[in-house]
Amino acid sequence: MSVNDIRIEKKLMREHFKHLRASVPDKEAKDLKIRNKLSNLWAYRDARTVFTYVSMGTEVSTIEIIEMALKDSKKVAVPYCIPDTRDMRFYYISSLEDLQPGSFGVLEPRTDKCEAVREHSGICLVPGLAFDRTGRRLGYGKGYYDRFLSNFNGCTVGLTYQSCIADELPSGRYDVKVDVVIHDGGFFTADSR
Repeated sequence: MSVNDIRIEKKLMREHFKHLRASVPDKEAKDLKIRNKLSNLWAYRDARTVFTYVSMGTEVSTIEIIEMALKDSKKVAVPYCIPDTRDMRFYYISSLEDLQPGSFGVLEPRTDKCEAVREHSGICLVPGLAFDRTGRRLGYGKGYYDRFLSNFNGCTVGLTYQSCIADELPSGRYDVKVDVVIHDGGFFTADSR
């Protein structure tokens, strides 16, 4: 499959999974199930630092996860998209008040107030429109997380809804798989197929 074919296929799949995710019933209850599964995951319990996206719209909510991690005395790091690049840097936050609207309307850390993360280990919660059993992720198409995850030294966890688990997702050479996928029906360790 050529690169152009993968891009076209991913674009069509993004539309499909955006629609599926927008129609998830009982979102708050499902977000709670996902949060509870995460809190019992060995990688979360053992991690000193939780790297997490700040959710918006129909994404699995991480606001309560951030609050849970802070309450559990973990360091919480959230991404800041560096302007005019496709790179991001994580910063520690001590509360949700350390966030302000940034790139793409997403809440980001106040870089004038928060400390930049230098050690990239712990657990990283990864956003995605869909995941498959091998840990492949259908992201939003900008490559921010693939670039970051290529140098991450911890456990990577995709958060999604059961309806957004695909049989198989296309993958390019720069796409980075996650180690574990948590959904409202359970979780699985990505297999190495």
